[in-house]
Amino acid sequence: MKKPPSKNDLRERLQRQTADFLSSGGKVQEFQSGETAYDGNSPSHSHAPPFEASKTTRTPLTDVIAALDARRAAKRTRTKVVRQRTPKRRRQVIYDDFGEPLRVRWIDE
Repeated sequence: MKKPPSKNDLRERLQRQTADFLSSGGKVQEFQSGETAYDGNSPSHSHAPPFEASKTTRTPLTDVIAALDARRAAKRTRTKVVRQRTPKRRRQVIYDDFGEPLRVRWIDE
């Protein structure tokens, strides 16, 4: 498994690349806050506005929604089946006068 580079390695690589760029005759152009580096007239950076696409036809879903609502309404109107609970059995220990258990009796509640 290949280990991802650390932040320190990334910084060193970026500094080397910047130094190579500057030593080969490249120049760094600084921009003021709020300026953009892109020329608005350049065709490579001009994008079409996002909402000028042609309208597409939509599929009406009213019948699907009506079917879902009818199914939901049918679930709400169902009567709940109340099941008879089976009586719980409780264990009762019967002790003698000295606190010793004599027998166990099961009581239905």
